[in-house]
Formats: sequence, C-alpha cells, structure tokens
Amino acid sequence: MIASYNVHKCVGADRRFDPERISRVIHEIDADVIGLQEADTRFGERTGLLDLRRLERETGLIPVPVAGTTKAHGWHGNVVLFKQGTVRDVHQINLPGLEPRGALLAEIELARGGALRIIAAHLGLLHSSRAQQARLIVDLMSTENDTPTILLGDLNEWRLGDRSSLNTFQAAFGPLPPAVPSFPSTLPLLALDRIMANRRGLISTVEVHDSPLARVASDHLPIKAVINPETLRAETEARAESA
Repeated sequence: MIASYNVHKCVGADRRFDPERISRVIHEIDADVIGLQEADTRFGERTGLLDLRRLERETGLIPVPVAGTTKAHGWHGNVVLFKQGTVRDVHQINLPGLEPRGALLAEIELARGGALRIIAAHLGLLHSSRAQQARLIVDLMSTENDTPTILLGDLNEWRLGDRSSLNTFQAAFGPLPPAVPSFPSTLPLLALDRIMANRRGLISTVEVHDSPLARVASDHLPIKAVINPETLRAETEARAESA
C-alpha cells in the first residue's frame, strides 16, 4: 500500500491542533510507503510536528533521512515514511515559483522485493508556479534512471482540461488516473491530492481513506493505492538482466 496525506500542520477541520489524531489516521491507513505534506511548521526553523519515534514504534514507519535540517521532519514539509526497506538515494529538490516549495525524491529498496523511486511533492497555489513545478518534475523523470517511479502529493490542481498543469505529467506518467476528490475532508469536492505511476499496472485504483477520524484530523483526506509487487519485481529482474 502507498499513500499520500496532507496533514495541514496537524490542524483539523475543527481548527484544533492535534498531532495525535494525525498519527492515528496514519495508523489506520497501514501503508508500506506514505508521503506527508505540511508535516513541519511553515516558517522559521520549520519544526516537525509529529512524534516520529512513537509512530515508528507503533507502525514500523521510518522517515527517509533529509540532510541539513535540525528540527524539521522533512523538506519544505514533505516527509516520506516507509516500512522494511533500504534507502538507496535521496534528493531534496527546490521547486520554482513565488512560494517556497519543494519535492523529496527517494529511491527505496523494498524488503518485499523491488526498487521504487518516490517523488513526494507539494505544488504551489498559483497556476503559473504549478506549471513550472510540473515541468521540473517531468525533467527529473527524463534522466537515465529507469527505476519504477511514483509521484504523490498535494498537487493543488483542481482544473481539468487544457488549462490543467496535470497535463504536463502525461509526458512522463502517461494517462493520469481518474480524479479522486479529497478536499475539503468534511465534504470532498476537489481532487487536489494525487498518486500516479510511470508504469502501467504498478498501482491499483487510487481511492480516498475515508474514516470518521480522517474527516476531522486534517482538511484533506488521505489517498491510497495498492502497489502490485509482481510488476515491481518483474521490472527489477528485467533491469538486472540487461545490466
């Protein structure tokens, strides 16, 4: 299972700051890999807001290491947590635009077999910024690295059709999965959160994690998809044979 969750700095739909609720929702999801957005404070030292040590004890999820931070959990609020695997590579990407935004790129060797590249991102509120940020992410995909890749995060794009910045991703990820409304959590209307893969059959249908607790813990509902281990292993074996 892979998931994405904008935790809204642990402030719920009831405007109450409660990191414990967010941790309980993450526990409910029971993902093997999950990307979080807004897991740090926005300004200053960008202090992390969750008890990651307790979360690891209770769920087995450990954070992908981020260099150069002291109190923050992640990079521009982006955190990737995973179970039972080995991190092969990590890159912290500054995304262009008027707001400070970033993406965390991590390659993980999963204990169940197969390597997976995760790009966890939180795109900007301005359409012009999202367009630039989408192009940069697609450029990252054009490198010689052929590891199966999943892009996940709050892409902040509600437009469909020709004006949508999501169209840019089709160059690297092909036809996009159907939109799954995840915002606002109390009455989901907009599909701001996305999970997409650059391999056909790598993930199953994307759906929201809709529970009573998730409806109040953040202003976004988490989204999730099942990773197909056979597709992942086949990709890994094919690369090993061609090496």
